[in-house]
Amino acid sequence: MQKKKTLVFGASLNPNRYAHRAVKKLLDEGVSVVAIGGRAGTIRETEVLTGHPPLEDIDTITLYMGAQRLQDHEEYLLSLAPRRIIFNPGAENRHFAYKARAVGIETIEACTLVMLTTGEYTEHQ
Repeated sequence: MQKKKTLVFGASLNPNRYAHRAVKKLLDEGVSVVAIGGRAGTIRETEVLTGHPPLEDIDTITLYMGAQRLQDHEEYLLSLAPRRIIFNPGAENRHFAYKARAVGIETIEACTLVMLTTGEYTEHQ
């Protein structure tokens, strides 16, 4: 069985940021992770990509980017056709959530770290 991939969008190389912690926690839980951030680097064995690289088989996008900065990335993220998008605290975005739901993508306002801790993350996979 192929593992479902999660894209952490807004990934940070700063270990104090929640997006950085999310990459590590997802890896700890055995989730296949792709990370895109503002600066290239590595979080454990996961390369942090920049820009809009071609990606396939993304099941979940977990967002760590505010609405204003996200505008330039909305069409790219929708083109990945994920099953769901998680809007973490601070990344809530009614407009983008509406656009995602309009094309059949489930949207969730929640904290990925809490979902992983409670088992809710994988229950919804």
